[in-house]
Order: sequence, then structure tokens, then C-alpha cells
Amino acid sequence: MNLGGSELIIILIIVLVLFGGAKLPKLARSLGQAQKEFKDGINDGDSTASEDGAGE
Repeated sequence: MNLGGSELIIILIIVLVLFGGAKLPKLARSLGQAQKEFKDGINDGDSTASEDGAGE
């Protein structure tokens, strides 16, 4: 799914209309935190899996 510049602008305008300008920074911050936690969880899972595999 390739998104061009015009598609991204349209999506951003829709998000701005739905959530409003005041809630947009809070929404972006929460999305960033969720992404960070997801990556940390993936990395923890990988390190746990490699530790479990080393004992065999």
C-alpha cells in the first residue's frame, strides 16, 4: 500500500477534523508511546527466545 503526498495530506486533514487541533498532540504522543512499548516488547521477546534457545 503506497501512499503518496496528496493521500497523506488528505488523511491528516480528516484526522484534524475528527480529533481537533487541541487533541492532536496528545494523540500523537500516545501513538508514539504505544509504538515504543511495542518495539520494547518485540525486543524483549527476541532476547527471551534467544536465551531459551541457548540452553538446548
